[in-house]
Amino acid sequence: MNYMLLRNGLLAFTLCAFVPLNASDWLSFGGDPQRTGWAQGEKDINPGNAKDLTLLWKASLENQPRELNSLTAAVALLWKKTFTPDSKPRQDPFWLCPNALNATPLIAKRGLDVMVYTISSDGKLHALDIHNGEDKTPPIQFVPAYSKNWSLGLYHNVLYTTTSQGCNGAKSGVYAMDLGSPEKKIAFFQASPSGAGIWGRAGAVISPSGFVYAQTGDGEYNPSAGKLPDTILQLSTRDLKLVDYFTPSNHSYLTRKDLDSGSMSAVYFKFKDRELLGSGGKEGVISLLDAKAIGGGDHKTPLYRSPLWVNEEADFAGRGFWGSFATWEDEAGARWLYVPALGAASTKAPPFANVNGEAPNGSIMAFQVEEKDGKPTLTPAWISRDMNAPDPPIVANGVVYAVSTGEFNRQWKPDGGLFNSKERAAQHTGNAVLYAFDSSTGKELFSSGTTMPGWTHFSGIAISGGRIYVTTYDSTVYAFGLKQ
Repeated sequence: MNYMLLRNGLLAFTLCAFVPLNASDWLSFGGDPQRTGWAQGEKDINPGNAKDLTLLWKASLENQPRELNSLTAAVALLWKKTFTPDSKPRQDPFWLCPNALNATPLIAKRGLDVMVYTISSDGKLHALDIHNGEDKTPPIQFVPAYSKNWSLGLYHNVLYTTTSQGCNGAKSGVYAMDLGSPEKKIAFFQASPSGAGIWGRAGAVISPSGFVYAQTGDGEYNPSAGKLPDTILQLSTRDLKLVDYFTPSNHSYLTRKDLDSGSMSAVYFKFKDRELLGSGGKEGVISLLDAKAIGGGDHKTPLYRSPLWVNEEADFAGRGFWGSFATWEDEAGARWLYVPALGAASTKAPPFANVNGEAPNGSIMAFQVEEKDGKPTLTPAWISRDMNAPDPPIVANGVVYAVSTGEFNRQWKPDGGLFNSKERAAQHTGNAVLYAFDSSTGKELFSSGTTMPGWTHFSGIAISGGRIYVTTYDSTVYAFGLKQ
């Protein structure tokens, strides 16, 4: 099943749902709590027939974009639900704080009982009936009203989200709600009294072994005072106690240059007998951490730190790694890691085995996870064709899917002022394009070309039942697949 979360600029916020449920459900951003982006049950499309993908249908939805926010990533129109907030925001909206629904919703299945969890703009959690969109229980305050919260995650009946940007005075951190407790107990871990926003597209990452991970943005660093910017946090489930943390040794440089890791969500995966956490950010470097104890004993030693793959110019606004990873294990048992890179590949990095043309604006970069001297390492496997501000990729059955967004993602004007939302929207650099790539070589298997005339901002892809879903800023949802 896939769901689209709509944001309405009139302070009424709408959620629309597409059904029915399939065996290969895509229930949250990234498809699972580990945010792997791997649809393991999808078998309809493969590298041999991906060239035959076509637009199956599209739907223009009743939705007014708010600032740069329009539709989130799908998670698969029988009903729509409109939320009217109980309060008004304390600040006017702008693209950093749009006062809109922001977190991609989540679908929870408990036997035959299926519900949709979503956070309305006033910070209340709604548990909606899958059949009609009605609240199954009274809404509960989960996060501060008009905070900027990110994709919901669920583990052992505990729901998670993250907050960033200090919108309407909300602190940055991780929130958890115990859905099984009578009082719906809420826990909160504050990343820092100010700054340190957790704004990776996938929100928090939850491992099967019961840890929660989140990457923080810039700020003043002082762990003894509870200030953990430019850091990967490892928290306990339910109560969100700090278990460990990893701070890169060059964190002062990252903060000074605004090259924080908050731009990405981490990813959890297994490799041989290890549990690993992949981490990256605007800097353009990837680290592999021991997911059981990410700090390496001194809170600054990773298992592996890559060379600089992108953002040689150290540009904080629209360069580096943004969004979230994807990872899978192929039929031969090889572990792959895919990451959206904004800007040209570094000229100083080791070469990729497969290069699919010049990519000055951005690309999907693919790495094989291998072992060297008893430790995991990344080997550059392929870099895709040129893409404009690519959104996070997903992978299924040997095919990597990714969207070139067509977005104008520059934040600052030459004179130092911020572009507003209207100015950024007016300067979009093209249209959104869905690509399908061979997962082992990066060869282009399919392009939607000009099928989607609109562009998109901070969205994503979903796949379910042989259908790939993409949303655009003009409030249109597209479904691609093979002709029946």
